[in-house]
Amino acid sequence: MRVRWRSGTKSDHDDPLIVSAVHFFLQRDRAKSNTPPASHLLPAVLLVELKIVLRCLTPQLIQQSGDYEAMTSKFMATIAVCLSLLSASACARKSNHATRVTVAGEATRNVEPDTAVLVLAVITQSAQAITAQQQNARKSDAVIATVKAIAGPNAEIKTSDYTLQPQYDYRDNRLPKIIGYNARNSVIVTTPELRNVGAVIDAASNAGANSIDSLSFVLKQTSPARSEALGDATQQAMNKARAIAEALGGHILRVVEENEGSTIGSTAESYDRMSYAKLSATRPIATPIAAGQLTIQSNVQLIVEIES
Repeated sequence: MRVRWRSGTKSDHDDPLIVSAVHFFLQRDRAKSNTPPASHLLPAVLLVELKIVLRCLTPQLIQQSGDYEAMTSKFMATIAVCLSLLSASACARKSNHATRVTVAGEATRNVEPDTAVLVLAVITQSAQAITAQQQNARKSDAVIATVKAIAGPNAEIKTSDYTLQPQYDYRDNRLPKIIGYNARNSVIVTTPELRNVGAVIDAASNAGANSIDSLSFVLKQTSPARSEALGDATQQAMNKARAIAEALGGHILRVVEENEGSTIGSTAESYDRMSYAKLSATRPIATPIAAGQLTIQSNVQLIVEIES
């Protein structure tokens, strides 16, 4: 830093306040010319130094307080010199720019299902409600016991729905007349033994089940395939973020927000509700079941902060 002084009689360059302030900053710049402070610390450093200078010069101001105008002029000149040096140094610091970008990743995996979910029902009809209910209870007990024996200890069996409803006769434009009752007990069978599904259907129909509502093959929530697909999608999103950061000449600071979701396209076998007589007629033939594959699709959206 170069400082030019104008000659004259008792000019500003003779004033000890101005000289002390300028010399202080000249010595600071000379001492730190090879090791400048970090750009983001310059304002704070210079403000501290300004306070030190003014604190050191305060006694001299007090000694010259007899001339109020001269004291004020010197004090303002000192502040002006220090602030000009502060402004020049602050303008020299480099500012970093942070940008937020949104990137998305997607991954798909085909895997074998690990669980079968079978929904079957026992339906009974009778002119008396109690008779329909009792018949349904006996058959349902037999079906559940048989399914437990065939499906194995790892199977989960539970009732999903139970109804007992009257049946009406609407003929001849007369008021509806109750002609009987319909009892229905629906059971969900969840089993990891996919090879036994056909045998479970056959055994349940022999024991009294006369309606197969649905059969689907799913993947457990704890399956490693879910985590693998999610990891692939996340990696794809991060690769996009790194490419954007390199193109901007910067780097990734942090991941601000993450959103993820997964969908599974499951294979399903649908059965029309068949009467017990029809099931009985096909009893000697084993029910063939093919599980197929499931498609896992994971999607990830990241909001990433990039410094350039």
